Amino acid sequence: MEITGDDRRRIELLEIVSKKGLKLLTLSDLKELLLLVEKKDYSHSKKAQKSKMRLLAQINAAIYDAEEKRRP
Repeated sequence: MEITGDDRRRIELLEIVSKKGLKLLTLSDLKELLLLVEKKDYSHSKKAQKSKMRLLAQINAAIYDAEEKRRP
């Protein structure tokens, strides 16, 4: 299996999240991570799929919070 540029970027962002949390990422990084995680297929593992769904919910909440802070 070949590692793509998207895979590298997803892993890079996930390492930041695992070490320092979502708050460290910019709004554009959060949106990029959301797309990259949504695209990744984890259907082979029920546990991984469940973790993906939980992470997507956390990313969506972080995006919402970041966008709310930007509003006057």
